[in-house]
Amino acid sequence: MDFELERNSFGRLVLIDAAGQRHEGVVPVRAFPIAAPDEGLSLISADGRELAWIARLAELPAAARTLLDEELAQREFVPVVRRIQSVSTFSTPSIWQVETDRGETQFVLKAEEDIRRLEGPDLLITDSHGIQFLVRDRWALDKASRRLLERFL
Repeated sequence: MDFELERNSFGRLVLIDAAGQRHEGVVPVRAFPIAAPDEGLSLISADGRELAWIARLAELPAAARTLLDEELAQREFVPVVRRIQSVSTFSTPSIWQVETDRGETQFVLKAEEDIRRLEGPDLLITDSHGIQFLVRDRWALDKASRRLLERFL
């Protein structure tokens, strides 16, 4: 690793490159946030230039990895659907009541196209406000949830 990471007094991420130059307000961006969240991370400057590429987060020193994990947790919000409790109607728009890894919630599915198939059995559902919900392995959902979901696929 030819750079260092720290937080400034305002809590913003700072990258110090090999030449000793400080880059304030660095933003970490995952290349593959769903398929490979721990591989391929770019550190982007405030003006949008890539400052560093990290092939694998696990290869970073613990302190740098902790800073990046904290920063990514603030930026990324993708609740994982564990159970579909109910759907208001089998046409769209419809209101979905779901249980996620972050608690129970409801959202509006505007169109069937807002359910995207990912690699393997994973799905990404985007609600009417642009919030994305991840379904990891739709076959692992309970039978009632799978039945509701299949009506939209």
